[in-house]
Amino acid sequence: MLEATKTLDYYEFLQISPHADTETIHRVYRYLAARFHPDNPETGDPEKFFLLKTAYDVLSDADRRSEYDREYDGERGPVHNPLSDSVDFMDQVQGELNRRLAVLAVLYYRRRANPFDPRVSLAEIEKRMGFPRDYLDFTTWYLGKKGYITRADNSDFSLTAEGVDFIETQRVKIPVLNRLLTTGNVACNVDVDEDVMSLESSATTMIVLPDMTRIPNRRANSRERRTGAPDWRAEKVERRKGPRRTEE
Repeated sequence: MLEATKTLDYYEFLQISPHADTETIHRVYRYLAARFHPDNPETGDPEKFFLLKTAYDVLSDADRRSEYDREYDGERGPVHNPLSDSVDFMDQVQGELNRRLAVLAVLYYRRRANPFDPRVSLAEIEKRMGFPRDYLDFTTWYLGKKGYITRADNSDFSLTAEGVDFIETQRVKIPVLNRLLTTGNVACNVDVDEDVMSLESSATTMIVLPDMTRIPNRRANSRERRTGAPDWRAEKVERRKGPRRTEE
């Protein structure tokens, strides 16, 4: 367990940005501590609780955090195993589908860790996937056309809200996507509660348009009212057509 703390990326384990403030660190720690505490009969995990406590002790102390940041020198945590170790990217058809899912998975973790700076360079995507960037042009083009990712002027990629919705709704339906989200990253093992996931995916209220077939046709109603009302003009015409009075 002590060996695990030496290779653990504290920021990824807490699922926070390296620029997170002390209040955010404390809030996330309290949430995860309640979940992993050994006294919790449902989700308690002594090992994860120990790692969580170790990470919090370092990141909540300004001096120890600075030392930790210098040690990593901007490159957080150990070198992760590339996603290509667990998913086939080379198959002609399925490989392309897997590459799309892998790009979305990489961008999803970045978006979750830092929602306001979600950009990931093509070089970083290549590194995380373990797949040459020269073969990702069609992949990124397709995902961009679908609206799942955007590309900045400096060629960095980021995940859109549509991309987040796709991942969170399709994760349980696509085994490969679920495998990508749980492979090669310590933070992947810290799954978000199902209740939280359902709230996030349905955070926006559905706008229900009115049923046009049930909206009353005012013009038709007005015609019906006119049809049912007595027509005084017709009655006048009938009076004119009636027999004239003859003088005696």
